[in-house]
Amino acid sequence: MLTPRRGTHRARQPLGWARHGPARHGPTPGHRARRRLPPARPPAPPSRGGGADRTRARHRYRGEGATSAPVPVMAAVTCAWAGPGRGRSAPPSVPGRAQIWHRQHCRKKMTHWFHRNPLKATAPVSFNYYGVTTTPAATKVCNDLRLSRTRLLELFTDSSCNPEIMKNAADLYFSLLQGFILSLDDSSQECKLRYIQNFKWTDTLQGQVPSAQQDAVFELISMGFNVALWYTKYASRLAGKEDITEDEAKGVHRSLKIAAGIFKHLKESHIPKLITPVEKGRDLEARLIDSYIIQCQAEAQEVTIARAIELKHSPGLIAALAYETANFYQKADQTLSSLDPTYAGKWRKYLNLKSCFYMAYAYCYHGQTLLVSDKCGEAIRSLQESEKFFAKAETLCKEYGETKGPGTTAKPSGHLFFRKLGSLIKNTLEKCQRENGFIYFQKVPAEAPQLELKANYGLVEPVPFEFPALNAHWTPETVAAFDLTKRPKEDADKPKPDEEVKPLKEPNIKPQKDSGCQIS
Repeated sequence: MLTPRRGTHRARQPLGWARHGPARHGPTPGHRARRRLPPARPPAPPSRGGGADRTRARHRYRGEGATSAPVPVMAAVTCAWAGPGRGRSAPPSVPGRAQIWHRQHCRKKMTHWFHRNPLKATAPVSFNYYGVTTTPAATKVCNDLRLSRTRLLELFTDSSCNPEIMKNAADLYFSLLQGFILSLDDSSQECKLRYIQNFKWTDTLQGQVPSAQQDAVFELISMGFNVALWYTKYASRLAGKEDITEDEAKGVHRSLKIAAGIFKHLKESHIPKLITPVEKGRDLEARLIDSYIIQCQAEAQEVTIARAIELKHSPGLIAALAYETANFYQKADQTLSSLDPTYAGKWRKYLNLKSCFYMAYAYCYHGQTLLVSDKCGEAIRSLQESEKFFAKAETLCKEYGETKGPGTTAKPSGHLFFRKLGSLIKNTLEKCQRENGFIYFQKVPAEAPQLELKANYGLVEPVPFEFPALNAHWTPETVAAFDLTKRPKEDADKPKPDEEVKPLKEPNIKPQKDSGCQIS
């Protein structure tokens, strides 16, 4: 007699079949797991109420400890959603398909876009003082200065550089450069080496024609300025990533505060020490320094607002933060109003655009606050005002893209941060109008509500900054080893203001799928 093959309906109690009952009962879950049959299409993620029962059922289906059973994609994601805090354990591993699904539906985006001006460029400095340095120690300090300066300039354009690497390189160069500035005997008399070298630096706005000063303080300020610009560009690069972690978001926030602190320290403590007055419209002028400080604070507060929205803080707090941020951008724009629009026009479009954008945010969330307070008519008027500011920001986006000048090449209106606000305003206004038509029946005021909002939390202050202490290689003997009487009469480094300095080749950051921008 031939025995039917295992797995057919005529087999008698084969492995994996029920031991009792008729054959029509079919295979058991264990048989299904061993044959690796594809599971049925999983249902949608369960709600909190019935999620535990469904999860336990899936584990029974798979068989505890069975590693060969296929894991339904959504079952793994459901277990991950449940989380240990709700008394449910996550599966030991999540398949690749589940990870992909989770990234597509649960990932967080940093919806920011920042305008950036170019880095300052500088002429090479050799620090070779033949005949002036009379000891090996003095010669070594000069070699270290040349190498550390070259290394720091290379890091400005290195896309793999991070704040720790930048800080170490900048501290090394600044500690060595301080030997040309600080007096070792702590007296008020300036160091004899301060005017030994001529330095040339371009501006972020006025092209590649450099400013030149034979002053080590000018070098300290200009290089410090570039370090601050690097922190702003690093923050912009992080914020432009498609999938950004919470630690990276904190890195954006902190980098902008560090940059603001550097700019503030240069303005208050070092720029007043320059012998040659700063030319109008140049980077070291008070108007530009102030604008950079305010812009860094405003952009850091953008990260704070995004965090407040993500954690679903009260609409009143979000509206107040947005209002403060809009005022920051407006103040920075007014600071630049007296500059030549040929150089500052594009930058001002960005500041004006962001001011209108966050005013729209402020009125939108203020409208939500009014709706919660049963002031539906005023809420509708606030949302209408938000629409006006959003429309103005949309117009400025187009003007920004058409304006020529130094800085970022971008289409802000196509960026995710811009599109999300438009949808939010539209949906919130429609909700208010529906509620007013069914419940409140309130009259919509002709005048928009006055925003007198003051944020008590989340306001950004610059991180205090100080240049590092003098490098240990600088001793009284090292300084004495520089014999300035042996300098050649014909100074080869005589200032040449019209000499062109090659710009720094900054990394080309490609835009993400929905960012619509490119950092230049």
